[in-house]
Order: sequence, then structure tokens, then C-alpha cells
Amino acid sequence: MKKSFLYAAGVVLFLAVGCASPYKPAPQILPQNVKKVFVKPFVNSTSQYGLEDKLTLAVIDQFIQDGRLAVVNKEEGADGVLVGEISKYALEPLTYDANNIAQQYKLWILVNVYFVDRTKNVTLWAEPNLEGVQIFYNSTLPGGKTEEEVREIIWSNMSRDIARRTIEGFGSVTGISEKKVPQQTEMTQPAPSRK
Repeated sequence: MKKSFLYAAGVVLFLAVGCASPYKPAPQILPQNVKKVFVKPFVNSTSQYGLEDKLTLAVIDQFIQDGRLAVVNKEEGADGVLVGEISKYALEPLTYDANNIAQQYKLWILVNVYFVDRTKNVTLWAEPNLEGVQIFYNSTLPGGKTEEEVREIIWSNMSRDIARRTIEGFGSVTGISEKKVPQQTEMTQPAPSRK
């Protein structure tokens, strides 16, 4: 009786400890040969002017602040190239006052991003539809923000996510669809042309 009680207690303890520790997948680390990165200017496929410059600069600044990868000014001197496209920009009013004037908005931006190992000519990670969303009040209200201020918040968050994904674990995904790391057969496809 005592042995079965100890056995049952051991099983319960084992299960409790096993369930308490969260699952952590093995990190996917950036290949050793990638020491210098070039951030190709983002392409802007929206009707909003100048978005690409702000996001490109935010990503470059994030890599520089992190300091683990050197940022170079020319693609030819880089081991890895980050390529991106701003594919969607939507500003939607959410709430209105009694005079039918918008009080609260949602700014939604989608970006397609991928990172190429230039020396091996393979895509290390691709993420379509990296999403930036902010809900905010009109700047005329207390605590409200302008659209430009909200865009800066989104650029800051996106650039941090892009740099973290590149350096700390390019296997993690945060986009809203088609989440993947290229499979071995996809990785042998040619990387984008170097213009």
C-alpha cells in the first residue's frame, strides 16, 4: 500500500512539473557567415507617399542600436540582405461623436519581408503580411495622437520585430498569414536579382 502511494505521488509530481514548464522550440540561429546586413529600401505599394523611407530608416536604426550585425551601405558588401514591401495601408474610423466626426481610428499596415543569405544565395526567412496595428483617438481629444505619431509607433514596433527575428530567431513568425520558414527545397530557389 505504501509503495503504491509513493508511486502515485511520484507520477503526480512528475506530471505537475512536466505541465508547469512551457514548451520552448529550439532556436533557429542566424548562420555564422552572416555578419553584415544591407537593408534594401522598402518598396511602397500603397497610395501613401513616403512610407518606405520612414520604415527603411527605422529598420536600419534598429540594427545599429542592437549592434550584433554591422549595417553596410551597399548590397555588394553584405552577407545578408533584408528586403521588404509595404503592401497595405488602411486608416479606418471606429467611433464618431454626435456630430458624426470621427473620434477613434484604427491604423493597419501590412508589410512583406524576407531575409536573404547573399553568400549562399538562399532565402533564410520570409514573412508575408507582417502586421502593424494601432487604435488611437483623434489628436483633438485628450491623449489623442496624430496619424504621423501612430505611424512612428508602428515603424518602431515593426523594426524591432524584424531585427529580432533576423538576429535572435529567424524561425519565429508574427505575420497574419502564410507563416513559414522556407523548406529546404524552397531555400534552393534563386534569391532576388541584385540590381
